[in-house]
Amino acid sequence: MTSVNTGLNAYAMIGSAYARAAAPPPTLASYLGSADSGTSPDSNAATNLTLSDAAKAQLANASTAKSFADVTADARSALDGLYAAAKVKGPIGDDGTATIDLSSFDRRSLFAIVTNNAGKFTPDEQNVAGAELANRFSAALAPAAATSKLTGDVSSLYKAALDFLDGASPEEKATATWSAQRAAVAKGVQATQQNPTTAPSGIANDPVAAYLAQSASAPSTTTPDISTVAKNMRAALDAQEKAAAAAGKSSQQADLSAVDNRSLAAISLNQDNLFSARESYAAKQALDSRNRASILAALKQSQSSGDPTQLSLGILNTYSSMSAEERQAVNWTPSFRDNAVANYQSASRIMSMLKGA
Repeated sequence: MTSVNTGLNAYAMIGSAYARAAAPPPTLASYLGSADSGTSPDSNAATNLTLSDAAKAQLANASTAKSFADVTADARSALDGLYAAAKVKGPIGDDGTATIDLSSFDRRSLFAIVTNNAGKFTPDEQNVAGAELANRFSAALAPAAATSKLTGDVSSLYKAALDFLDGASPEEKATATWSAQRAAVAKGVQATQQNPTTAPSGIANDPVAAYLAQSASAPSTTTPDISTVAKNMRAALDAQEKAAAAAGKSSQQADLSAVDNRSLAAISLNQDNLFSARESYAAKQALDSRNRASILAALKQSQSSGDPTQLSLGILNTYSSMSAEERQAVNWTPSFRDNAVANYQSASRIMSMLKGA
């Protein structure tokens, strides 16, 4: 869980800024670049409490079809539901850590909260929603950042940022902040097309530059060990089976479509013998299918752009986004990664020769 220390964490000031009607929305750069250098995550954060599957579906699937007023009202209700489930009064506890988890909220709902739409949200709620949006931006760039360390090519970082910005809601795109950041990232894309080995500097409102500066000094984060992930998935599958039996569908297969990749890897590897051979096989098939889809997407990008390096970059981005357990489950070894790097370098040299011809 992300720590939110109201005394030290720079996110604590964001919500208050939104509460002032005349204040413009803060930038992603401000989220990512203005954290106190002495602040570090609190490992004793409160237990995460997330939305139910039904609530997730309501927020994720229905929000784009709703008016922004309805999205705002639903976000308000969802927050209140989380407080009731957690038996807390707000999103930040007395120890300065977050009491709820907003990872289930879609981006449009988070934007409604962080901009205090209709005046329905507290500064602390805006603070936590802003932190979640910043986390999502970081997560979107992390694979490309890892790939750039392997290849020396920073262009994929700006492409990832562009994709993230283009995925914003109409309300977010209507802000001056979004327009400024979109223009900055577009300049970065253009600059890295000319020189992919050097990150551009001096671009105003550049969230990628802020991300790089922040990640260079950010402390490493911890993730649950794979045994804990496996236990959680065993409980989730048992609950799913129980619900199916209650509905008279005892022969129904487990639905793994919404399960994240690391959890699929935990089922596939089955290191603690918690899963049946059928469950492990299904999880392995789901992982393989997702990886094939990512490779096909990279291939299509390579073909449509006429740039053969895009295939290797896409594969490396997928590799970089995987946990160690995911790589083990699908047999994506370091030698496989090294081959992709070598293919990228060969394609880059050929492209340079052609450009110089």
